[in-house]
Amino acid sequence: MDNPPSRYTDFSNGSNTLSGQHHVPIIVHCHLRWDFVWQRPQQIFSRLAQHHPILFIEEPLPVTSAPAIRVSEPYPNVLRLVPVLDTTVMDFDKQCDAILPLLYQQLERCNFSAERLSGAVQWFYSPMPAPKMLGCFGEAVTVVYDCMDELANFRFAPRDIAERERLLLQRADVVFTGGYRLFESKSRYHDNTHFFGCGVDVDHYSRARSPKTRLPAEVAGLDRPVFGYFGVIDERIDYELIARLADGCPQGAVVMVGPVVKVDPDSLPSRPNIFWLGQRSYDDLPALVKSFDVCLMPFALNESTQYINPTKTLEYMAAGKPIVSTAVPDVVRQFTPIVAVAHSIDEFIEAAHNASESPDRARIDRGIALAEASSWDRTVASMRRLVLEAADAEPAVPQVASQLADSAVSADSAPDLTKEQVQL
Repeated sequence: MDNPPSRYTDFSNGSNTLSGQHHVPIIVHCHLRWDFVWQRPQQIFSRLAQHHPILFIEEPLPVTSAPAIRVSEPYPNVLRLVPVLDTTVMDFDKQCDAILPLLYQQLERCNFSAERLSGAVQWFYSPMPAPKMLGCFGEAVTVVYDCMDELANFRFAPRDIAERERLLLQRADVVFTGGYRLFESKSRYHDNTHFFGCGVDVDHYSRARSPKTRLPAEVAGLDRPVFGYFGVIDERIDYELIARLADGCPQGAVVMVGPVVKVDPDSLPSRPNIFWLGQRSYDDLPALVKSFDVCLMPFALNESTQYINPTKTLEYMAAGKPIVSTAVPDVVRQFTPIVAVAHSIDEFIEAAHNASESPDRARIDRGIALAEASSWDRTVASMRRLVLEAADAEPAVPQVASQLADSAVSADSAPDLTKEQVQL
């Protein structure tokens, strides 16, 4: 079992009540690795760590060695706990049973006793660990479900994930959603549901507008125009669109930055002017996006994308770039006309060409203004306030709908959102 990092801040003398500085621990259960693409969980907990010790528990890594908990501090006051165990003969609940004794031991070594964890906040991104993990840190824990994606629609989703989500919604004190369509869906299950779309670190991405930011060597010499994307490369990408865009602009380049997940790398379209650069660090992204003449959101319109609210939309805006997207519902509702939305591959290629040849300065300026009004600092402060209010409230059984409505709320019938409502 790994030792706790020596530089981890010791909160053992801090308050463990919801008065004063609210230094209660936040226990996060996340299906995404901290060192994966820097996105919603990292943006939120790097900020909440200024007020709370964060215990970031990831899903187990499969190994054949003895079970253990790997401990690190990837960010000040964020304690990352990665279980490692042989998962070949275990279902998810049995994995949790194997993890919990090791987890308790490790938390004791890090000065997180059962008494200190009483009254903590337990924050879930995936409903998978909910049946085993709910209540395992005391019944006084405040439960948060931050639903950033409809995971049941993703490739290789566990068969029982929807059933586990129903349990989590029943036990949650507050529910957040990363998209408005997700809000429409989850608010029918829970009456304390709040929509918090993507925020943006404006200072970080505005470096793409600075003359001091140098283009990386791997993209500096590419032919123009450069059509670029950064993010996870998985089943949500329209690969036919990527190939046809490259074919339709043989004198330019299509640059795809990000890790390839759940997709065979050999199946990715290959053209002389398509460049698959792989995962890059968060610090590298402003310089890379500076090299893009047009920023792409080339999402396939399928089950895995009908609820997404891409974080990169505002990041592209903060970089001061023209943006072209497929007709993802939340993008259509929240970000047009700043984002040029195409309803077919041919429209997408035409919009990309137009944006590269005649960038619309008014759209770009509106995008910069919207990004500046949509900081993660503001979003996280609002989320924290709602969590603390839920923790201070008298215990109550949340109002949970007994069943889904007969038909989903139409996206077309949703109210128009102001800029403030979009990013709260």
